[in-house]
Amino acid sequence: MSDQYVPALRRRFLEDMRIKGLQPKTQTMYLRAMREFTRYLGHSPDSATPEELRAFQLDMKERGVGAPTFNNRLTVLSFFYATTCPRPEMKRHMRYQRAAKKIPVVLSAEEVTRILEAAPGPGLRYRAAFSVAYGGGLRAREVTHLKVGDIDSDRMLIRIDQGKGRKDRHVMLSPSLLELLRDYYREARPAGWLFPGRNRVDPISTRQFNRAFGVASDFAEIKKKVSPHTLRHSFATHLLEGGTDIRVIQVLLGHAKLETTTVYTKVATKTIRDVTSPLDLLVRREAAPG
Repeated sequence: MSDQYVPALRRRFLEDMRIKGLQPKTQTMYLRAMREFTRYLGHSPDSATPEELRAFQLDMKERGVGAPTFNNRLTVLSFFYATTCPRPEMKRHMRYQRAAKKIPVVLSAEEVTRILEAAPGPGLRYRAAFSVAYGGGLRAREVTHLKVGDIDSDRMLIRIDQGKGRKDRHVMLSPSLLELLRDYYREARPAGWLFPGRNRVDPISTRQFNRAFGVASDFAEIKKKVSPHTLRHSFATHLLEGGTDIRVIQVLLGHAKLETTTVYTKVATKTIRDVTSPLDLLVRREAAPG
């Protein structure tokens, strides 16, 4: 294989990802996975044999690569051998791992309050950003990429433009959140991005957002392992515990499948506590006067 061919293969792979419409972050992940496979092979991946693919999977298992990363790499290889270098026989040798299903960590309402109050300054920027994440169930990137015009105070809605899966959606804008955002707007006067970065042409980065959330969580003395995504989990769980229909929560979160949303039924502890045990029903029946 000539040295000139490998850059051509990489270029074609990049073109195929763009044709598919993959986000830049996803493209970076795909390139990283292909680089890992190519490094293991020691030669161009288009000439890999099924036996080498099998050995690569065995190597990942022996190195303790977790199921999510293991499966992500196979997804990338499946795309490569289906699109960039069509070789359908390779897919027959891919063995996806069964990932352990973990229930999400959820904050109590009191813990959310402590984090909001501990949001770093100066100003209201991070308190407002965290409040949007919790008040609307937004992902970190959805918060950082909000524009001033996405806040619709007339209809009391927040527009999420091109969220995960390149889908638009609306979430509710609560009166208390609107009041906080107005205070923040008067203070910061953002134009364009609702939460601009140091260079106001760009939004704050998700890294900045995550770092600020970590600082707030430390100051709030939160002992759980949390991230900004925990606010989204807490939003869904608290709505469910408050009696909101799970299909409404599905729409608010932007989940394509209801199955994804039903995980919150496992952490809605108030709902679980409020269920009457059949043992109690039995005891009551026995105690009832004959």
